[in-house]
Amino acid sequence: MYFISIKLHCGKRGCGNIMLLQISRPRTSLTRVRNNWIQPLGHDTGLKTYNSLTKQKEPLILAQEGIATWYSCGPTVYDHAHLGHACSYVRFDIIQRVLSRVFGVSVIHVMVITDIDDKIIRRAIEESISPTVLARMYEEEFKNDMLALKVLPPAVYLRVTENIPQIVAFIEGIMRNGHAYATKQGDVYFDIRSIGDRYGKLMGARSKPLGFLGDTEKRDSRDFALWKASKPQEPSWSSPWGKGRPGWHIECSTIASSVFGSQLDIHSGGIDLAFPHHENEIAQCEAYHQCGQWGNYFLHSGHLHLKGSAEKMSKSLKNFITIKDFLGSYSANEFRMFCLLTKYRSAIDYSDTSMNEARSFLATIAAFNHDAKAYMRGQLQCQAVQEEALWELLAQTKSSFVQALADDFDTPRAVNAIMTLIYQGNRNLQPITKPDGSPRSPAVFGAILAYIRDVFEVLGIDLEAHSVNCSGTLENVVEQLARFRTEVRAFALSVEDVPPGVPSHVRPRPHPDRVPLLKACDKLRKDLAPLGVHIKDHCSGCESGVEPRPKSILQTLQINKCKDMK
Repeated sequence: MYFISIKLHCGKRGCGNIMLLQISRPRTSLTRVRNNWIQPLGHDTGLKTYNSLTKQKEPLILAQEGIATWYSCGPTVYDHAHLGHACSYVRFDIIQRVLSRVFGVSVIHVMVITDIDDKIIRRAIEESISPTVLARMYEEEFKNDMLALKVLPPAVYLRVTENIPQIVAFIEGIMRNGHAYATKQGDVYFDIRSIGDRYGKLMGARSKPLGFLGDTEKRDSRDFALWKASKPQEPSWSSPWGKGRPGWHIECSTIASSVFGSQLDIHSGGIDLAFPHHENEIAQCEAYHQCGQWGNYFLHSGHLHLKGSAEKMSKSLKNFITIKDFLGSYSANEFRMFCLLTKYRSAIDYSDTSMNEARSFLATIAAFNHDAKAYMRGQLQCQAVQEEALWELLAQTKSSFVQALADDFDTPRAVNAIMTLIYQGNRNLQPITKPDGSPRSPAVFGAILAYIRDVFEVLGIDLEAHSVNCSGTLENVVEQLARFRTEVRAFALSVEDVPPGVPSHVRPRPHPDRVPLLKACDKLRKDLAPLGVHIKDHCSGCESGVEPRPKSILQTLQINKCKDMK
């Protein structure tokens, strides 16, 4: 959008007032202004997403059909990545997967790696190594952490230090347009007053200008650095203003613009980046491109808190858990489920309790998967299955799942729809001790299992891998316990030998002294149930008065919340 300013004098004699008329060439792809946000025309995806620019849900409209341009701020690589970072990146990875695999939108994702910064320089001095070496080391660790968490990599990672010429040219463009100024010391600042009340689109940060500030060369307290003059022992690059390095905010504006130009569909990041980082990005880009709206949608994820703490997890507060340490206790699948159980915009409390809740959800799914497959193989005898109702519920679940995700990527509601399907499926898999001749319905369970597997694969959870992980030490211990109980129970159910000459109609009797063993087996099963371990006994050929030796036994490990998921 081009802006033309025309000065018009009032016309009255002696009147010195000047009217400023601003004429703009409207974009053909934009229409309707609301809350200082211009709704794009483009291609409507049918989704709605919460836009931080308007503080409400808006229809997601993309400039090109089936393609979303997406920019995200990557890490400043001076230390280990922690769970706060992981939470934001996993949440947006889920959204990108949903866009591409549920709604058919190809996401072109670009991420910048901040590899020069005050923190990097300080840390490098402390470690007595080069800032470049330090940054490369933690960059590689970050990428490995993301791989371990199954976060899909962006189309391209771009480093700040490899884009210095482009950054210098971008700053020059802002200065040419009258929105930045250089100081005698060689610093360059963005001139907030040059854009008037257009600053603060995102967070409404429109403090009154304070003029000159003492010894500094800033014109306004809100002005921020585009270029920093070099200091002794700091890395520096040549520029028209002397040796120096980029400010923090300018790197993202430059790199995003170098890839996507003057219009961006989606910009994402943690809520802590909204101000001042994203606010300043908007100001820089709109000043450089001379446009009324650079980024159409800003998506922000909520903070991760340690349970009981009001503070976010951060490096500066030193209250963080590294991703590597976390993965020593929990799996990537469990962390992803932990993220799925809250809306991406919400703050989230991390604790062993919340992680065990996520683990329990996965165990419930794994147990249903186990039982349904056993039923399909004919190893689990059940009462008559409500097949028609299950087919109908499966269709409803598919619809509810998509509707939930189309409504600002509401993953808790989407997961709840799946868990309701599993709950109803489990209700139809109650074992019976004697076949009742009911028709079997394996096909509907096959369809349910295939759908659940595909859905969680879309969300980034590999149920098969989780099933393998569940067969570790804990399950092996339970399996050995269940096997021992089976042998004891079989021994207790054996009957006395019938003496010679006894009439054939006299039924054999169980050994009276083994009845306590049967009671002990029943008590063990009942005692394990509250702990989430359910042992299901199945036997056939039962006759009145005598429980015979079981012909087949199905033991199922269920570490389960044991609650109604409806």
